[in-house]
Amino acid sequence: QVQLVESGGGLVQAGGSLRLSCAASGSIFSINAMGWYRQAPGKQRELVAVITSGGSTNYADSVKGRFTISRDNAKNTVYLQMNSLKPEDTAVYYCNADVTTTQTKGIIQRFWGQGTQVTVSS
Repeated sequence: QVQLVESGGGLVQAGGSLRLSCAASGSIFSINAMGWYRQAPGKQRELVAVITSGGSTNYADSVKGRFTISRDNAKNTVYLQMNSLKPEDTAVYYCNADVTTTQTKGIIQRFWGQGTQVTVSS
């Protein structure tokens, strides 16, 4: 199968920066879109940013101009650079990847990471 491992979360003061990483491994034939979602306590999971295999990106309005998503296709890794962090950015951040595995070519499956906590203090 496919595993996604996130890293880079932590505690930061408002106005600070963090960089999240998410590496995919396992039975990967190809990866289409990769993305970051977040879920704050008592709220639904929401899209933060997504990037296609060709590098096209899309962002939630709340993070535009502050967050940048990028990927290294050779490393099957997606990144989220978060600048000018605000207390309302506090959440568990999850990465996902739309993957065609070596066992199921032609079928795209979505896999999720385990999540990494980001806490922004005021």
